[in-house]
Amino acid sequence: MELSDLRVFQAVVRQGGVTRAADHLGRVQSAITARIQQLEERLDQKLFSRQGRKMVLTPSGRTLLDYSEKLLALADEAEAALQSDMPRGVLRIGSMESTAAVRLPAPLAEFSARYPKVVLEMQTGNPTMLSKALLRGEIDAAFVAEPVAEKRFEFITAFVETPVIVTADTHPPIGGAHGCPSTVLVFEHGCPHRKLLEHWFARQKDVPERTIEMGSYHAMLGCVLAGMGAALVPRSVIDTFPEAHRLRITQLPNGSNNLRTLLVWPKGSLSPKVAALRDLVAERRENSD
Repeated sequence: MELSDLRVFQAVVRQGGVTRAADHLGRVQSAITARIQQLEERLDQKLFSRQGRKMVLTPSGRTLLDYSEKLLALADEAEAALQSDMPRGVLRIGSMESTAAVRLPAPLAEFSARYPKVVLEMQTGNPTMLSKALLRGEIDAAFVAEPVAEKRFEFITAFVETPVIVTADTHPPIGGAHGCPSTVLVFEHGCPHRKLLEHWFARQKDVPERTIEMGSYHAMLGCVLAGMGAALVPRSVIDTFPEAHRLRITQLPNGSNNLRTLLVWPKGSLSPKVAALRDLVAERRENSD
């Protein structure tokens, strides 16, 4: 079923007959009649019944009219969206858990205020998961920690995080002559903060006895306060933690104490929605410097 058939069908209904529909569409009457007959044959349904000179919709015709109005309105909306630079529709964003919780509420609220015709959706995961989701077309853009595959993605710097190692304030000091903690709390493999912590262990030439995987930073910090072990956490997360004063913070050495969070999207697929998000993120970063 073609949209042009639906437009002809809708014109016949709205104009009250084939003759007026032909005049409205600038076509000959026989062409309109043929299109309606072809549509009825394709659907195997009678769409009109004749009552004298009038063409009256059958029950099947009324059902098709309801759907044709929805389909044609959606087609018109899609065409307008493609021809306009104004963002609209659904913007599917991926993000690391810490970024979604701490960094994104303010910029996404501003984005929604600027572009009310855009509906935001959020998916969280580690950078590996989010990169795969981008390439499969499941999300439009993502906030991930560096590095990224530059041949596949375009990106800008969104935020710069300062990761620190945290333990309870009653925990013995760690690092240097004190060695590594016996237990560390981490996310699953693929988490950039876990990788950074593992590199720190390698430089210390020591490894923890136990590694416990967890699902959120708030659960992780709660377990740290309970004395279960140490964790590597972005400083921005600690700044929002009510019990931060009960934490012992160990700084990473220079060269390892900064980690960029990037806004990335697949090369060659910068839609108006993603471009608007990119520009807002760049603007906010410039104003914060």
